[in-house]
Amino acid sequence: MAVYAFEGIVPVVHPTSYVHPSADLIGDVTIGPRCYIGPSASLRGDFGRITVEGDSSIQDNCTMHTGSGSDCIVRRGATIGHGVILHGCTVGTNTLVGMNSVILDGAVIGEECLVAALSLVKNDTMTPDRWLIAGNPAKPVKELVETAIRWRNDGNGEYQRLADRCLAGLVACDPLTEAEPDRKRNAGMARAVRLSPSKS
Repeated sequence: MAVYAFEGIVPVVHPTSYVHPSADLIGDVTIGPRCYIGPSASLRGDFGRITVEGDSSIQDNCTMHTGSGSDCIVRRGATIGHGVILHGCTVGTNTLVGMNSVILDGAVIGEECLVAALSLVKNDTMTPDRWLIAGNPAKPVKELVETAIRWRNDGNGEYQRLADRCLAGLVACDPLTEAEPDRKRNAGMARAVRLSPSKS
């Protein structure tokens, strides 16, 4: 990971969290326990404070930033999908933000919400807990029943396990020139293949 102190403020990363080497952490950034920060994520705490609470996942190419004197906060267990931009907002506990969404300054997304992919959440939007948020501009469109919140994070979700696996087994290497015979699958994929229904 590329870590930069800014004006004497050094980013903080809990030792149980995984931050990809291509991710950038700048200044007033704090990453809680068992988080996963994906490739090319940029967390810039140069104007305000960036906080990612424990068990959260910030996916590839995400940007977190904020204006002067304000915070950008991802609460415990939230998942921030690929390519999302969070600017000066708060994302609630166990909320899932879909790919390429944008959430702007002052917005507060409730707990256990689903922000649909490609949504634009405007400044100062406040959403209730457990709603589907969608559109451009985004708004609450449907209340979610308890059984619909399948992404809820109990502290041992797939991205907490992936953080553990990356800390233990992700190493830089040179590529092979061709695939080996009987090429093995990664542990997660092997499990999915075993569980898939038979085609016979």
